[in-house]
Formats: sequence, structure tokens, C-alpha cells
Amino acid sequence: MPHITPPHLLQRAARVALIGCGGNGSQMLTGLARLNHAMTALGHPGLEVRVYDPDTVSEANMGRQLFGAFDVGASKAHVLVNRINAFFGLNWQAVFGRFDGRDHMYDIAIACVDSARARAEIENILEARNVQYLMDLGNRAADGQVLFGERHTNRVLPPGSVGLPSPYEVLPELIDLQAPEDDTPSCGLAEALERQELFVNQSVVTPALCILWEFFRYGRLTWHGAFVNLRTGSMRPLNVREAAPAPAPELKIKLEGMV
Repeated sequence: MPHITPPHLLQRAARVALIGCGGNGSQMLTGLARLNHAMTALGHPGLEVRVYDPDTVSEANMGRQLFGAFDVGASKAHVLVNRINAFFGLNWQAVFGRFDGRDHMYDIAIACVDSARARAEIENILEARNVQYLMDLGNRAADGQVLFGERHTNRVLPPGSVGLPSPYEVLPELIDLQAPEDDTPSCGLAEALERQELFVNQSVVTPALCILWEFFRYGRLTWHGAFVNLRTGSMRPLNVREAAPAPAPELKIKLEGMV
């Protein structure tokens, strides 16, 4: 059974928060603009996107991220959003700062951050703002994942629809604050490429955009995540699955007695 897109997200513009516009986020923003262009051509009201990032462009960002030498020192969010708006004739918004969720209401949040602490902060904010859908993109040197899910799966689903688990239910280690992390910034492109392959971000963003395309174009999802590996050339989808039914009370008692 598929996950069915809520009707209101097909009848009005979907409000999207893109959190982070570095390696994954800069590629994701360009893809969202292309997605929006295709959606509106097919009669959908499109996307309303607001981009958050507290960082400025450095020389190490050029090549892996969509920045040039003339962008160094400027706000990543403003550089990219201004460019997208000019090219596609949009009016998307940029925020030079961290995501706090207080300035707008969102249907979908897309987290393109690189630490468990940042993810945990985002999750707490989304909980307070009651945002329904969360997409998380992450990567290591040559592999990565994208996960798309619902943050509140206890809502009433339309007939024939399956709920989606939250990304952090699928991979709780993404918000594990005890896990060691290396967030030391790279000083140049050569050093950055020693830590991450050149096209790893693009390999993660592509299935993410395909999920959103299916979600809006066809009004349902048959898969809601993927694990990619550039060294093996593989991509493993995460299929939508119906939750297993809870055991009957008498069966539960028997199982507990066997432990």
C-alpha cells in the first residue's frame, strides 16, 4: 500500500523550509526550483520556500557547492535564493541565521545539516510548530541517505494510505548527541575533497527530489527514502510499508511470560 499525499498539499502552495544550503542544501534548492517549475506547468500551485543558513561562503565551498569566487564572504542563503529568484522569476525567501521556526508555518521541513546537535534542535522546533513532514539528507565521504517521513503518525489516514515513520525513528543515531562528530571546517577545496567525494551531495539530492516529485506529481509514495553508495555504485530504496498490527492482549501476555 502507498502513502497518499494529503489533499490540501495538492490544492494550495506547499510551504517548505529548507534548513541549510551547503553541500546538500545548495543542490537541493536548485532542484526545488526545477520541481516547482514542473509542478506549476502541470497545474499545481507550486512551492513557497524559505531558506535558512547562518554561514557565509568560503573558498572551500567552491566546486562542491554552487558558489563562485565572487560569492566569498556573502550569506549562503541570500546568494543562492537571489540567484534562483532571478533565474526562475520566483519570490522565495532567505534567512541569514539559524532555523527557529517562529516566523512562518510550514508543511514540509528539509534538513540539510551535518550534525546530530543541529538535527536535534530542528526536531524540537518542528515538534513545537507541529510540522507534519520532515525530510533529512545526510552523507559521509562517499555514501549517504535521504529519509522522508511524518512527525505525527497518529493522524487519521485516508483509506488505502500508510503512515510514514519519522526519519529519526528510522535512524535514531542521526540525533544521538553522544556520538562523536567531526565538524572542523575545511580550509580549501583540496582538503574538502579529501573528506567528501565531489559528487556525493548530488547522489543524495537526486533521490530526495524524486521522492518529492512522486509525492506531488502522482499524489502518493511507494518509497520514502534511499541509501546511496558511490564506491559500490548502489542505491537501495526504503519502501513504504504498512505497520505490523499490535499483538492481541492475550498473545501479549503469553509472550511476556516467555521472556
